Amino acid sequence: MSIIVDAVRLLAARGLNQGASGNISMRLGDGFIITPSGVSAETLVADQLVAMDMEGHWSGSWKPSSEWRFHRDLYAAHPETQAVVHCHSPAATALAVLGKPLPAFHYMVAIAGGADVRCAPYATFGSQALSDGALAALSDRKACLLAHHGMISMGRDLAQAVDIAVEVEFLADLYLRLLPLGEPPRLPAAEMAVVLEKFKSYGANAQND
Repeated sequence: MSIIVDAVRLLAARGLNQGASGNISMRLGDGFIITPSGVSAETLVADQLVAMDMEGHWSGSWKPSSEWRFHRDLYAAHPETQAVVHCHSPAATALAVLGKPLPAFHYMVAIAGGADVRCAPYATFGSQALSDGALAALSDRKACLLAHHGMISMGRDLAQAVDIAVEVEFLADLYLRLLPLGEPPRLPAAEMAVVLEKFKSYGANAQND
């Protein structure tokens, strides 16, 4: 599962996570594999990844990330999801501290599956309440913000989940840069509907277009 280690280091290199913050998982059989608790991107190795079942059980020397509940619940609620990424990226987290969703000020907001990126209400990290809030915010979405916390993205594979996280961070940064000039204008709902339709095949293999 070196692909997970590589993704953890990529997110750290891009400044989306710091130290041991954030976590990544991938669906594995009837359960999933997730990054361990309290291990930095610089020191993480594949042998430290933790396999879990959907009951929340694990074995081995390393504890799973304290956020394993929302990973499990997202896999249960979204059968198409194969990977989940959680970041404490600066811009998305700043927006989440304000409790603001990311609105349709730019068409690329559609990469997250809807006309906005919702912000889930605050709940203690690792709690079932946090997972419940994330599930609601991720209904018909591929990314959400977590108030006073960070963001979550998910995808059909790990590459897509990482790409969405990177794009949401870029959009959050752009939105925050615009706010001092006034609330940015929104794209009309009809245009976002057109863009969302186009995004259904975004990134698809050209042979399948």
